[in-house]
Amino acid sequence: MILRIALTTTLLAAVPPALASGSDTTRKAEPFAWGDFSWVQGSNRQKEALLKGRYFTGGVTMDINYNYSFHRPKDHTTSGSTATFRANELNISYIEAGGELYEPRSGARAKLMLQYGTRATGIPRNDNTPLRGQYDLYNALRYITEGYAGIHLRRMHGVNIDVGLFKSYVGLLSYNNFENWNYQPSFTSDNTPWFFTGARVQLFPTDRLKVELWMVNGWQTYGMFNEMPGLGYQLQWRPHEWANLVSSSYVGWDTPNAPGRLRFHTDNSAVIRYVERKTAKGIGRAAFSFTADLGFEDGAGVVPFGGDSLTPAQHFISAMVYNRLWFGTKRRWGWTLGGGFINNPGRYLALLPAGNGVLTQEPGDPFFGWDASTCVQFMPNEHITLGVEYVTRHTDTPYFSGPGGVTSPNGWNAPLGDPNGYAADLVKDEDRVILSMILRF
Repeated sequence: MILRIALTTTLLAAVPPALASGSDTTRKAEPFAWGDFSWVQGSNRQKEALLKGRYFTGGVTMDINYNYSFHRPKDHTTSGSTATFRANELNISYIEAGGELYEPRSGARAKLMLQYGTRATGIPRNDNTPLRGQYDLYNALRYITEGYAGIHLRRMHGVNIDVGLFKSYVGLLSYNNFENWNYQPSFTSDNTPWFFTGARVQLFPTDRLKVELWMVNGWQTYGMFNEMPGLGYQLQWRPHEWANLVSSSYVGWDTPNAPGRLRFHTDNSAVIRYVERKTAKGIGRAAFSFTADLGFEDGAGVVPFGGDSLTPAQHFISAMVYNRLWFGTKRRWGWTLGGGFINNPGRYLALLPAGNGVLTQEPGDPFFGWDASTCVQFMPNEHITLGVEYVTRHTDTPYFSGPGGVTSPNGWNAPLGDPNGYAADLVKDEDRVILSMILRF
C-alpha cells in the first residue's frame, strides 16, 4: 500500500530535530535544507516547529469545517470523500497531536501522532483487513495517524530505517489539510492510500534526492489480505528551488478472496513554481502541480486492459492539476483553481458510499468521474489557515449523497431509524461549499 506520508511531514521527519537545529555548515549537508520548499503542494509552510526541542518536537493540528451540500442530505452524510464526512453542519474533522523523538548519539528515533475527529472513523472505513481474523484492528489503530520506531544512520546525506504505521504520500496531497493548497482532494488523491503499515528505508544519496523503499501489508491496510506483502518505492528529486518531482510505484496482492490477482500502481507528480517576486504587491508567487496515476489488476478473472464480458478489464487512470497564486509580499492570501478525472472500471479503488447503497465492486463495473474546485485561503500567520472552497463533482453512475441520504428514510440509523429495505439516495452530480479553519502548532 503505497500510502501517503504527508509530503511535508515526511520530509521534516527525514531530518532529525537535533540535526535540523545545527549550524549553517551542518544544514548544507541535510536533505533539501539548501532551499525553501514551503510553497510546495502537500508541504508544511511553517519555517520551524513551535514545539521544538533537542530530543522532542511536538505538533498539534485542529481542523474544523462547515461543508454545505446543495442536495441537503437528510442524514448529513457526504459520500465519496476522505476530507469531508458530514454535510450542512459544523464538524470537527481532524485533531492531530503527538511528536517526534530523536536521540542524536545513537540515532534512535520514533514518532507518534494521534488522530481524533470524523477522519478517525472515515479513513479506517476504507480498509477491510480488520474483517479478516479475530482481533479488532479498527479500534486498535484508528486513532493513530503515524506510529513508528527506527534509526537514523549518518551515511551519505542520511539513511532512515523505520517500522510501524505511516501516513502515505501517494496522490501528492497531504493527509493534513494545513499543508494543501485546497481542502477537497481531486479523485486522483482521494482514491489512493492515506496510510500503510510496514517498513521503509529512506536513502538520501545527495541533498537533492530521496530514494525510499517499502515493504508493507497492503494498499491502505492495517493487516494483510492473502499471504504476500506489498512492495514499492518512491523517488523524490528537487533539482532547483522551483521544482519538486515525485514518482512512486507499488505492486501487491491485496484483493480479498483473490490471492492470484496482482495489483500495480504508479503515481507521478511535478510541482513547479513559475513566478517568484519578493517585492510584488500583486501576484507575488505562482505555482502549479500536475499528478498522473496509472494502475491495474491482473489475474483471478480480470485483465488490465482490453477485457471482454467474460474477463473484464480493471484499471485506474487518473490525473489532476492545480494552479496556485499567492498575493502580496507576505503571501497571506492564496487562490487555487484545479480539478481532475478518474476512470476506474471494477471500482477496486473507488470509495463506495456508506449505508445500504447500490454500488458494487464487481469486475467490469464502470466508474468515470471528474471534478473541479476553486479555493481562497487567508493565512494571517504561520499557524492559521482560513479557507472557502467551491467544489463540483460528477460521475457516470449514481455516487453522491442525494436529498434522501444514505442511511434510512428519516436520516438516522437504528435504533432511531429503520434502514431495512432502504436504498441510498445516490445522484450523479454534486456541488458543495466548504468553509474551513485549520490551526497548527
